[in-house]
Amino acid sequence: MADPVTNGPVERREPPAFNVPRPVLLLLMAIVGVYLLVSSLDWEMQEQVLLHFALFPSRYLPEGSAIAHLLPGGAGPVFWTPVTYTFLHGGLEHLVVNSVWLLAFGSPLAVRFGAGRFFLFYFLCGAAGAFLHVYLYPGSDIPVVGASAAISGLMGGAARFVFLSGGPLGALGGRGAGNPYAPRRRASIFGALRDRRTLIFVVVWVGVNFLFGSTALGSALGAEQVAWEAHLGGFLMGLFIFGFFDPLRLSPSGGPGNVGYGEWLEKDPHGRDGF
Repeated sequence: MADPVTNGPVERREPPAFNVPRPVLLLLMAIVGVYLLVSSLDWEMQEQVLLHFALFPSRYLPEGSAIAHLLPGGAGPVFWTPVTYTFLHGGLEHLVVNSVWLLAFGSPLAVRFGAGRFFLFYFLCGAAGAFLHVYLYPGSDIPVVGASAAISGLMGGAARFVFLSGGPLGALGGRGAGNPYAPRRRASIFGALRDRRTLIFVVVWVGVNFLFGSTALGSALGAEQVAWEAHLGGFLMGLFIFGFFDPLRLSPSGGPGNVGYGEWLEKDPHGRDGF
């Protein structure tokens, strides 16, 4: 293939061994950095960080709350805690699990969206999970922390394209795998849910979250504080709003049109910045 500018051969570059898109790397560094910083504080300071930046449903619906009047910060945390709670984690295990899922599901979306769309999509999903939790637990004084709801939104968005022909999991069912990040097109919501593999993925994901969050299984494994409803809110948000962020074309069938993405990725392996 000739370069359209120089008429010379196109130089084919080998992808780097560690190819995490910049937006995902920056987000991961921020999450880990916040965890290390908060962990270095004494207990009283950690408590203040939690009160100012964690999600407290009682901050929004204080009726019946025992601590709503004690929560500091005035009106500001009402607006920033649906974002800032995603940077706080309850322990090292919580942080490591979320970091692994962020790398796995954030990378294909960051490449596909570019930085601006990726960050907005991520935090909207986190906020959707937060508000569903607030709606289901009005007045609760139990704080919610962690990036799980936002990362669940990345999973919901990924469900719209990972099983298409040319996608990361397109080989399942004999469609053939293409680029390791994404195909050139996406499925509609109903098209994705008609795909047996996507439907199994969604059902298993919801079932696992329900088991860990609402049954004795979660308590037995030390996960009694899993806010699975927030995960569900983030997942559904990502599933439904993906099409508003995706710059690529719609393909209800995920058919033969999914070509050329590999060449596009070679030219711009980290995705486009901005909108």
